[in-house]
Amino acid sequence: MKLRKFVISALRSITRNRMRSLLTMLGIIIGLASVIALVSLGKGSQADIESEISSLGTNLIMVRPGSTNAHGVRGGAGSKSALSMDDVTAISKSAEHIQYVSPLIKISSQIIAGNANWNSTIQGVATTYPMIRNYELARGSFFSQRDMKVKAKVAVLGQTIVDELFPGQNPVGSRIRIGAIPFKVIGILAEKGQSSTGDDQDDIVFVPSTTALYRMSDGKTVHDIMASATSESAMDQAKAEIASILRKNHRIATGDDDDFEIRDQAEIVSMATQVTGTLTMLLSAVACVSLLVGGIGIMNIMLVSVTERTREIGILIAVGARSSDILIQFLIEAVILSLSGGIIGVVTGIGIAFGLGKSMGTQVIVEPSMIIMSVGFTAAVGIFFGYYPARKASALNPIEAMRYE
Repeated sequence: MKLRKFVISALRSITRNRMRSLLTMLGIIIGLASVIALVSLGKGSQADIESEISSLGTNLIMVRPGSTNAHGVRGGAGSKSALSMDDVTAISKSAEHIQYVSPLIKISSQIIAGNANWNSTIQGVATTYPMIRNYELARGSFFSQRDMKVKAKVAVLGQTIVDELFPGQNPVGSRIRIGAIPFKVIGILAEKGQSSTGDDQDDIVFVPSTTALYRMSDGKTVHDIMASATSESAMDQAKAEIASILRKNHRIATGDDDDFEIRDQAEIVSMATQVTGTLTMLLSAVACVSLLVGGIGIMNIMLVSVTERTREIGILIAVGARSSDILIQFLIEAVILSLSGGIIGVVTGIGIAFGLGKSMGTQVIVEPSMIIMSVGFTAAVGIFFGYYPARKASALNPIEAMRYE
């Protein structure tokens, strides 16, 4: 019952100076809204990245050429041309934990259809590539082993290419030119949309790897090798097998560095989410400073309140109020101020997060545990920063307090 009276009295004191109370809560509101919005967007971005990388393929393993090192100057990843079709064949025949494998030959070229043209990336791949990367067809078919064998001039188009060259049409069976070479369109890929980095995943053309290698490239260089492990648990064994096969194929002596790089989905997810997580933590740390500033604001206002109500405190003590009652009274006021700012901050932060998420096309994840922790933290801020003013109020001498002007 006494607690109820304390709360009612605290609410009266707070509502007596509405504008001052609102300004006091503002630091808490801004700080907590920033934390909630940033963490929700950060977790949503991480989930988007993980989902997108997972959609790249099933148990995906990527092999790239290593970096060059000439006179102490190192090139970037892929600067060394160390992969070939022999490597792809060796992995396909010898790796027991690999289910599918495909070369990847990348060529940038102009695509022409009638009076329309478009510059895009041509990718030479094997018939297994759709299974590795989880690509689906909207129309037509993918090329066959026979197409691979005869280096057929057939192509499968992404939806962006279709929209640019064949707006409103079904191009299956039509003819296009890639550079100076004529190709027949045999299939259309299902739409994938933009990646989290803004790249258009539908701006692509697939042709048989043999066609790309021998008709459009130098007949030697394979830019990447894409593979799929037999299961998620076999990823490490699959990577070890690939490394062993490539070292043998490239005649790399024991103790020498590999001239290739092997990555899997887990590594890519880890690298991508680490950057996002670090940035979210840094921004959240900055936002937490606002919470501390808000706490200091509460302490400041409570000290002002103690000064303003000195006579009132003296009268309360004179009529029988204990020092502990005064302490609890002012602590409750500080906690109510802090909690009110915290609740408004949580609601504001969630609103900001969903608003930004919608405009940015990013997923937003609001975890209940995060809200509970945030509200609990604001209560702790109120107690911590409100204790000193409350203690000061409870220690006042009643006679001197009643004489205070």
